[in-house]
Amino acid sequence: MKYNNIFMLMLMALLFAVSSCSDDDEISSTSVFEDVTTKQKNEFDTWLENNYRKPFNIDFKYRYSDKESDLSYNVIPAEFEKSMGLAILVKYMWLDVYTETVNMEFMKTNVPRIIQLTGSYKWNSNGSQVLGTAEGGLKIMFYGVNELDLDNARVNSDNPYESHYVRPLDMNYWFFHTMHHEFCHILTQKKNYDTSFRSISAATYHATDWINLEDKKVAKEGFVSAYGSSEYNEDFAEIYATYVTNSAEGWQKILDAAGPEGTAILNQKLDIVKDYFKNSWGYELDNLRKTIMEHSAQVPSLNLRKLP
Repeated sequence: MKYNNIFMLMLMALLFAVSSCSDDDEISSTSVFEDVTTKQKNEFDTWLENNYRKPFNIDFKYRYSDKESDLSYNVIPAEFEKSMGLAILVKYMWLDVYTETVNMEFMKTNVPRIIQLTGSYKWNSNGSQVLGTAEGGLKIMFYGVNELDLDNARVNSDNPYESHYVRPLDMNYWFFHTMHHEFCHILTQKKNYDTSFRSISAATYHATDWINLEDKKVAKEGFVSAYGSSEYNEDFAEIYATYVTNSAEGWQKILDAAGPEGTAILNQKLDIVKDYFKNSWGYELDNLRKTIMEHSAQVPSLNLRKLP
């Protein structure tokens, strides 16, 4: 009798477990987290295969993945429609731009192998917001994807001092600038730039208090942004990204804010940046900016809800 009771208890527990699993399946059969063993390809996955992986060997990850995320931050997955819209924009405003301006081989060789999307932003303990990161030239992380307005994509190339929180959000500041900034880091990790750049503002970098500074005010010290004033690598990448994503009018606004002394410093730095990309990578920044401006003008007319 004792053994029969034990058997009955085990049988009841098994039936309860099966019932519980069945109930859970009825709640949701789809996960926002990546599971490579059960993931089924959809139309977007096929488009990514044809536009990212096959031509450039880029794994565009829009599903949330623990192993690709920084678990020390609380972030949320990117929404599916926003991910699709950003994938269209990244191809048009980054992959297509460099392919047209430089060449396909350059992009195949130097693009990161992983692009990971995250729905929310990372916030550091000092209050700074992380828009994107580049890791060892192999991966770029884009944050804040869920802030993308699919029906009102706006590009501000003429006023670098516009409030970053004007709606609809400026795609230049929140996404395109980040793409070029992080790509610059990837390229400079492969080929060093002139070390004389480091000494130009060596005495005026704001390693710890840059978060409290304003972009317009640091221009007088020869920086294009407060973040660029944090250290020389960020300074270099900020000049690059700011120059190519701003029109001649936008860049002139920075020089006007810089005044004569700041302008002299900015021009000295820009000359080194231009020489580096011409001599090390074979393209002119002004040609790249021209292509970016042409594409930027078309962004508002793109249908970000439909794959091209």
